[in-house]
This record gives sequence, C-alpha cells and structure tokens, in this order.
Amino acid sequence: MTTASEDAPAAKLSAPDHEVTVIGAGPGGIAAGVKLKRAGVTDFVILERADEVGGSWHENHYPGLEVDIPSLAYQYSFARNPHWSRLFAAGAEVKRYHIEVARRFGLYPHIRFGTTVVSEEWDEDRHCWRLHLADGGVTTARFVISAVGAFISPKQDPGIAGLAEYTGKIQRPSDWDDGYDLTGKRVAVIGTGASSVQITPSIAGAVGSLAVYQRTPVWCVPKPNPRIPRAVQLAFQVPGVQASLHGAALVVADAALRTMSNAPMAVVRPTMRAVDAAAIRGYRGLLRLMVRDPGIRAGLTPNYGPIAKRPTANTGYLLAFNRPNVDLVTTPIERFTAHGIRTTDGVEREFDMVVLATGYHVFSDPETYTPGMVVGRDGLDLGKYYTEQGLQAYESVSLPGLPNRWTLVGPYSWSGSGWHAFVEMTADHAVRAISEARRRGATFVAIRQQVHDAYHARIYRHGEAMRYYLAELNAHVPTYYRNSQGDSTYIRPTGFFSARRAHHRFPFSDYEFDRLTA
Repeated sequence: MTTASEDAPAAKLSAPDHEVTVIGAGPGGIAAGVKLKRAGVTDFVILERADEVGGSWHENHYPGLEVDIPSLAYQYSFARNPHWSRLFAAGAEVKRYHIEVARRFGLYPHIRFGTTVVSEEWDEDRHCWRLHLADGGVTTARFVISAVGAFISPKQDPGIAGLAEYTGKIQRPSDWDDGYDLTGKRVAVIGTGASSVQITPSIAGAVGSLAVYQRTPVWCVPKPNPRIPRAVQLAFQVPGVQASLHGAALVVADAALRTMSNAPMAVVRPTMRAVDAAAIRGYRGLLRLMVRDPGIRAGLTPNYGPIAKRPTANTGYLLAFNRPNVDLVTTPIERFTAHGIRTTDGVEREFDMVVLATGYHVFSDPETYTPGMVVGRDGLDLGKYYTEQGLQAYESVSLPGLPNRWTLVGPYSWSGSGWHAFVEMTADHAVRAISEARRRGATFVAIRQQVHDAYHARIYRHGEAMRYYLAELNAHVPTYYRNSQGDSTYIRPTGFFSARRAHHRFPFSDYEFDRLTA
C-alpha cells in the first residue's frame, strides 16, 4: 500500500460486493442509510437480522412498552413527527414511525432482512471487509458502518440455576408471546429495570398474583402521559417549533454534563455526596405518598444515587404494590424449580409464568465483544483489544486498527440526548469520512494512532467525575453505566454540543487516506 495523490488515477480494483455495508436497521441504521443517500452514495446495503426495521422497537412489544423521554425528543431531526398521540409514545407507535421513515427515504430496496453478521474480517490486500453471515455466506464491503445499537442482544441466561427445569411459561421482554393468556395466572417478574417497570403495572390487574423479584430497588418517578391535543399537533407542524423545544432540553442536559466534567474534584466529591443524600431523602417522601405498606416502602428505597443506574419513570409501578395481589420479594433467588422459584430462605413459590426482565449485553461492556467477532489490520482482535486495553475509540466511532469502519454507538458515546440525536451525528461522522475518501479516490481510511490516543486521553480525563460517582460513591450498586473494568464508557462526559461539533467538523488530517496501487 502506498499513499496516492488526490489527482492520480485510481488503480483498477477487484470491487467488493458493495461500497458501504451498514449492519443493523434500527434507529442508527436508518440514520446511516438516509445520510448515505443524501451524500450521493447509492451502492450500499443494510443487513438486518430481524424481518423489519426498528431494532429494539420491532423486537420488543411487551405490555406497557413506551418511550421514557418525551416523544418529540425521540425522533430524527430530518423527519420530525408532529402527530405523536401522547407525550410518551407507545412502542407500537414508535415502531410505525421508524417504518414510515425508512419508506419515506427509500431504504427498503437497500435492506436484506433475516441476515445476521457473525464476524467481520479486514482484507488488507483488497482494502475491504469480509462479513461472515450466520447462513455460511460471505459478503464484502469497502466501508462498514456498525449500527447494532446500544443494547446488542438480550441476556438469554439470567444467571440463576435450574432455568431448564422450570416447566411453566417463560416470557422475555424482547420475545413476548402475545398469544399467551395470563388472565388469573400466578406470575413472577424477575428484575426491576426499565422493562419490568413498564410490564409490572400493565399486567397487575389481569393476573391472579404477581411477585416482583428485586435485586436492586429502582428509582421510579411518576410519569403523566397525556394525549397531545390537536392544537398542539398543529403547532408542532410549524417549522422550528419542535426543534426549538428539543434544543432547549439539550441545552439543559449539555450544561449538566459539562459542569460535572469540568468542575474540580474537590468540589465534585462533596457535591455529589450531598445531592445523592438529598435525593434519597426526597424519594423516601415520594414513597410515603404512593406506597401504603411500610415494609414494601423500605424494600423499594434505593441506597444509591439517582443516576447510578438507569432511572425510570412510570406512574403505575409504585402504585401497583398497593394491590393485594402484588408482592415484592427482596430475598435472593437460589434457583428455579420445576414449578416455580426458590429463594435462599428456603421458600418456594409456584408460578404459571415467569418474566425474565434481566437485561441486555450492552455496548459499553468489554465482554460484549467476543474474540474473533471483529478482526482488523495486523490481526487486531477487537474483543481481545478491549479486554486488554479498555474500551476506546476516536470520537466513539473509529479505531486505528479497524480501517474503513465506524461504530455509531461506541465507547463514551451517549451524550445526554435521545438516541436519535446522537446516532445522527455519529452517522454524519462516518458518512463525512466516506465522502472524503470517495472524493480522493481512496480505498483506505483509518484514524491516525496519535490522534486517537490524544482523544482518548482527553475523554478519559473528563470522565473522572463520572468514574468517581459510579465506581466509588455508588460502587455497591450493579449498573451497566459502570462496566466490569470499573470504567464509565457508556457516557460521553463532554456534552452533546461538543460532540456534535466534533462529528461535523473533525479535520480530515486526523485520518490517513490511502489507496491500492497496481
């Protein structure tokens, strides 16, 4: 490989199957597809393991599913929807939105459904990626955009012994059997995360009995969800109205992150301790208002700060524990039995149905990246690299050893916005780099090692306050905001607007552009 001038004619290459391959047709994949089309890139394919677009919003359709931030903040800037029916849209409505966007922008002809990528392998001789598929096939691409999202795959094994012995109905939020009639059934929900908080109040009135098995109490505040009046929907159609409202919310989130990341630790430590203590006292007051039984109130009270785990919002969750058929179980589970669940105190309860609301493999965990999944230049194995070196990537999207490849949800990527806002800007980064490569006739694009290292050092330094909060002040609580290496690689500590500027304006000199020569 040699560096070629911008004006030299490109060598005749054995062309890959596609110029660009996008992995995943969820919110990130849709954003990438739209950005590629707008940039004039037509030779691209989107590989999607499911049979429809939408990612988690297609896979998940459990009772009570809805967004946990206002709908107007949960949409693309290039496809704002003035017709949301409620302040917090239901899952089916969000799924329809993604389908409509994909149709409007002509993405369906580019999508191959039922196609699972099991590994990615860099071909140095051809400057392309070989993507190995679950059906044994192989497809090649000059450039790859990984848009698999934040929640890569649901945890099939909850880590509880005896699951295979249980003979009742198993339900998972990501694979809910809508045909199962749970009326009058004895039901257990294991877990108290975002899906459990929505499922629990949605089924409590229909089932005969409901036991919620809790390892860690969750922060859950009331969430009024009114219908959006027609007059407001009409106002949302006025250009700039939705953008202004969304922008105001982003300013608040951005200011909070920047203040935390820039404040001296001598101020951060006592402030965080005081804020957490005050928040816990306030939450105890909320529980006194909403939950009658003092024993259940005590069990529902967190002993950690409000953002150490993903906070939730649902008016019905806490109120559900006032129902006579709903019980909170805080004794640890020992194992499944043939007919139910036994806890460590020896008590066995029988259940007709168990809901495993036990979470996902998340992008910020090194264990998510198994050896051999992504192998780049000079044999760089992403799974081994992240295990040995920790999660890192230039602007959260690219690594020097993975040329021609960008990840839309990578280390230190979430910047306090809705998912759509930040996958849009990471997609902009990838498409901007690809467009410049096309302009130069380059077949090879990689972030320079020294640029990557400088960026990672800076972002790691800014993350000191978040690491203190998650790995010291709240080290006792399990959370996917802190990974197994004790790092807070989920969150970009420098804020939304800084991230957006960087993705839109990064110097092309940060990258190395080369091409194959005859």
